[in-house]
Amino acid sequence: MPRVLVMFGPNLNLLGEREPEVYGSASFEELRSQLRATGVAAGVEVEVFQSNHEGDLIDRLHAARHTYDAVVLNPGGLTHTSVALRDAVAAVSIPVIEAHLSNPFRREPFRRRSLLASVCVGSIQGFGPESMLLAVRAAAGLLRPQTREKA
Repeated sequence: MPRVLVMFGPNLNLLGEREPEVYGSASFEELRSQLRATGVAAGVEVEVFQSNHEGDLIDRLHAARHTYDAVVLNPGGLTHTSVALRDAVAAVSIPVIEAHLSNPFRREPFRRRSLLASVCVGSIQGFGPESMLLAVRAAAGLLRPQTREKA
């Protein structure tokens, strides 16, 4: 079964508590459970990883290239600031999908620039927790043999 790693960056462990008007009321654990169930339904195994540390995210992304077939990445605030994370995405040979719970274009101006978008295969944003579920479905679609043949 194909494997998808879903990665969350800084402060996303506080989902359900932190700014529910922006990020929703579902807890991180609830979203983790939904992501795994969505993966099963889509025919992929999902593992979820969260860190508040940029280096941990980079290390996990580097390791993922040997054990996962695709990555869904919600880099949080690192989206707008981390050249190092952008370079790590560019360095791995597996597809990475950028995903955000909120729509950065409806927020502060500094959030409207993603350093990662140009090295990701696509981006899904603005649908709350559903953004992450859609990204898992998209990753599963990328991993189907007929989709790979068309790419």
